[in-house]
Amino acid sequence: MSEELLVNASPEETRVATIENGVLTELQVERASKRGRVGNIYQGKVVRVLPGMEAAFVDIGLDRAAFLHVSDIALAPAEDGLEAPPKAIQEHLQEGQLLLVQVVKDPISTKGARLTTHLTLPSRLLVYMPREDTLGVSSKIEDETERERLRNILCEGSAETGDGDVPVGDGFIVRTAAEGESRELILHDRDFLVRLWKAICRRAQDTQGVAVIHEDLPLVLRVLRDLHSDSVERIRIDSRENLQRAVEFSDAFLHRPELRLEHYTGERPIFDLFNVEDEIQRALERKVPLKSGGYLILDQTESMTTIDVNTGGFVGHHNLEETIFKTNLESAQAIARQLKLRNLGGIIIIDFIDMMEEEHKRQVMRALEKALDRDHAKCKVCSVSQLGLVEMTRKRTRESLEGVLLEPCPNCNGRGKVKSTLTLCYEISREIIRQVRQFDVRSLAVLASQDVVEQFQNEQSDVLAELEAFVGVPIRLQGEPLYTREQYDVVLF
Repeated sequence: MSEELLVNASPEETRVATIENGVLTELQVERASKRGRVGNIYQGKVVRVLPGMEAAFVDIGLDRAAFLHVSDIALAPAEDGLEAPPKAIQEHLQEGQLLLVQVVKDPISTKGARLTTHLTLPSRLLVYMPREDTLGVSSKIEDETERERLRNILCEGSAETGDGDVPVGDGFIVRTAAEGESRELILHDRDFLVRLWKAICRRAQDTQGVAVIHEDLPLVLRVLRDLHSDSVERIRIDSRENLQRAVEFSDAFLHRPELRLEHYTGERPIFDLFNVEDEIQRALERKVPLKSGGYLILDQTESMTTIDVNTGGFVGHHNLEETIFKTNLESAQAIARQLKLRNLGGIIIIDFIDMMEEEHKRQVMRALEKALDRDHAKCKVCSVSQLGLVEMTRKRTRESLEGVLLEPCPNCNGRGKVKSTLTLCYEISREIIRQVRQFDVRSLAVLASQDVVEQFQNEQSDVLAELEAFVGVPIRLQGEPLYTREQYDVVLF
């Protein structure tokens, strides 16, 4: 399977599209005004302990206090070396106490961030777990000889100094990418993570009060670090500055000479390749058409996501049972792709079309599980329930694509969704660049709804000024009271 990544970067927003065999399978979006915080380490302050919930709220400097459950608190080992028995939350934490915590789930909707004191530091080959006395190997590395080799390497001396073992009381997990890698590269990663942890400890000791102690990498470098397979052959980046940072990071940490990092300089916007922009628009719609004529209906709610499979215009060629079976098989592949593309997580309920034959049910379930195996997020699929529904979960740590790009519609009191004014500002900016590159333009005007115009004039005024300087033509804004939120025109002169 051939894969490549397309990176569309600007100072305000970075988007990374994963293309597999010419098809968009994943989109990651990070905005400067709303960066993800998963992986960040904070010195937090306990503001409220809730014995009834066995949890505490911790101030880490965000708008809402973050949530820490007792099960996410690292316990000191007992004197006999065994794991200490769990205690009540008030025996671990007191209000006003400072502690080192890490974000494991971003704030989503009305919920605050989820925290843990089980700190982890990832690199491409390893995950370092300070204060966790364990040594694990990814279950995807199946060869037992290789698993033993990797364990032995981590118990050797430092690659740089030649002395010392794995720090006492600390642990590592060997990631899938380490399979077949040399001893030198693995120990290089190990030493880097140990040095990073010591630097974090020094910063924490010198910090008074609530503060960020360590921030995870920006999106482009994080994607490079977490490449899940060697099938990624090329990464095209439309920003020279981000390309330079990616090249330096790759040379220092990836050690993959076959990976091609390229500066995209084409006239067309990079996301016009493989029709990525069109695919993003389709990923925000409820209805997903299938090639056979059937379709899916996806509804995302606060508590779960539901997916309904329908035959639509597909009438088949043999009998009803065969038509239903083929529709369900096709939808299993489409569902796995949509979950990854839309970054849907939590509880997911799939309503396949009812099948009479048990063998057909087994084949559809196998097809779904096989398609989900390619998803780097952890998925768990249950068997078909008595109501004919498939229940599954997909690990969610960040907002879904809908949660990032859309907001509740102001005209229907939140019963629907429309694009946010920020999303539309970026969309209009890209359209202006596209038009200027195609036509000889002396000046242009943007006709849009009043709230989009106000966003440009206020919060995005700097962006507008930079855009005007970049395209080299004056840009005039005109609010149209009859335009809906998502309606706009770019008029050239």
